[in-house]
Amino acid sequence: MKAMVLAAGFGTRLRPYSLQRPKPLFPVLDTPLLAHTLGQLRRSGVEDVVVNAHHLREQISTMLHGQRDVRVQLEDLELGTGGGLRLAHSHFGGSPFLAVNGDIVHDLDLAAVYGSHCASGAEVTMVLHDCSRFNNVRVNGQSRIVGFSEPAGEGERLLAFTGVQVINPAVLSLIPEGVFYNIIDCYADLLKRGGTIQALVVSGHFWTDMGTPADYLQLHEDIVLKGGMPGFFPERGASPFYLAKDVVLGSRVALQDWVSIGHGATIGEGASLTRVVVWDGARVAPGSIVTDSIITGEG
Repeated sequence: MKAMVLAAGFGTRLRPYSLQRPKPLFPVLDTPLLAHTLGQLRRSGVEDVVVNAHHLREQISTMLHGQRDVRVQLEDLELGTGGGLRLAHSHFGGSPFLAVNGDIVHDLDLAAVYGSHCASGAEVTMVLHDCSRFNNVRVNGQSRIVGFSEPAGEGERLLAFTGVQVINPAVLSLIPEGVFYNIIDCYADLLKRGGTIQALVVSGHFWTDMGTPADYLQLHEDIVLKGGMPGFFPERGASPFYLAKDVVLGSRVALQDWVSIGHGATIGEGASLTRVVVWDGARVAPGSIVTDSIITGEG
């Protein structure tokens, strides 16, 4: 099974943090999100992965160096979700492949998603769920997608795309080469041509789009307070405080509610942290009082 991780975006809503690191390399429990995503794909049976990169692409290339089952697709131009997939077209051969957004965290069964697509006869399968913040995909009573960003018609409902999909490579030929293109525009064209897109609707799962600083903090709260997430983040006990092994804590440091501190970080004497993520190597000044924040460097 092959897969592609879409990791080329600018992370505009995560600025200024995304000016330092591309969003897929934001640490989650001290490990880059992209590393977690690749582990999840491998456990699902994926043996060959393309990761595209544009914004701060040298950081992604450096992280993936030496991983033999991963090919980094460096993109000089911003190509969008469709353009990036089109550039990788020849890599996938004729079999369906998984495509996952590089900024999502979930516990979906990717092997089951792939199997559902192969059994459906559809050209594309989009995994959907009910998430009112993002509901804009029209689905009919036969679990087929019939449109995007339009009011639901009779017998239809609006659902949200999870960022997980399976694609027959032939569909990518509808995308023009070398230009910015949104994959949803490709799918709208496919529907006009009479193509079929399966809606695989899921519920009862964990999912978040790490799109804003608030989303990033909420993700850590969800994971740290529940002690991990099976199949993605390892179980780690009941403590609401995650500290990497080489964290340096000064005297009289107060950690409250929940906190995640990355490796090599230093928390100065008398500092107080409440609902805070501290990146690897960051320093929090003595006496600092920090709440609901991301610390990336000198605090």
